[in-house]
Amino acid sequence: MWEDEILDEIHKFREEHAKSFNYDLDAMFADWQKRQTESGRQVVSLPPKRGLTNRWSRPKQDERQESQI
Repeated sequence: MWEDEILDEIHKFREEHAKSFNYDLDAMFADWQKRQTESGRQVVSLPPKRGLTNRWSRPKQDERQESQI
């Protein structure tokens, strides 16, 4: 099977990071947020694109009424 050294390195880093937090997702997420804040980079949050839904989302009440008209 073909192996990618870069992917192997990423998987190794992720495993070591998860193991260092005893696989606690809350602790891992808090660490990622801390690192993001300490990086000094600007964080951009974009609003969701209008009209894009996934197959599990339901239309809002107003949209359901409009579609019945």
